[in-house]
Amino acid sequence: MDILTRYRDIVQQVILEYARYKPSRGEIKTEVIMDPKNDHYELIHVGWDDYRRIHGAVIHIDIIDNKVWIQHDGTSPGVAHDLVAAGIPRTDIVLGFRPAHLRPHTGFAVA
Repeated sequence: MDILTRYRDIVQQVILEYARYKPSRGEIKTEVIMDPKNDHYELIHVGWDDYRRIHGAVIHIDIIDNKVWIQHDGTSPGVAHDLVAAGIPRTDIVLGFRPAHLRPHTGFAVA
């Protein structure tokens, strides 16, 4: 299996695992959006918590040039740790939600 296929599989598995957890409040649906052709992967919440509209990404990951770019991470302690545990090296994970000048200090790839 080539590296791109392996990374796609891992990213999809990790997102599907997070999708198993449902919000404890409100009428909120968890949606998984996977576009392996363009390498875009998201987990979003959509719905209502009383009178407050809920709509937004929990996780947004792109694969760009064989690197896994975490564009948004609304999890705790962080989806990057799950990706590493699943077999993606830290050197191939970019914390895209961090400014470029801070990435060298994260312990992950800079780009």
